[in-house]
Amino acid sequence: MSDIFDDRRKGLEEEYFHRQNKEAIEKLRAKMAVAEQAKAVGTSSMKCPRCDGSLTESKVDGVTIYTCDKCGGIWLDSGELEQLTKKGSGWFSRLIK
Repeated sequence: MSDIFDDRRKGLEEEYFHRQNKEAIEKLRAKMAVAEQAKAVGTSSMKCPRCDGSLTESKVDGVTIYTCDKCGGIWLDSGELEQLTKKGSGWFSRLIK
């Protein structure tokens, strides 16, 4: 008799986690769709960590930088600051010297 209840409990548990996984996948797909739409328009779906403004993407000396439209902050990915300073003749290296 307890085997019937164990099987039922396991079935309900599997159903619950299947539903949770399905909802998580749908949320990820929605986020990916928003990111693709923003990329097609030329804006970023990322928010500024400082003021929650939206970030716009631009290229400087071949390096992608993100600029906030509200506070004017400039955000770089890992290693991009080194790339900008190694250029030597770029505006950024002249700025820090």
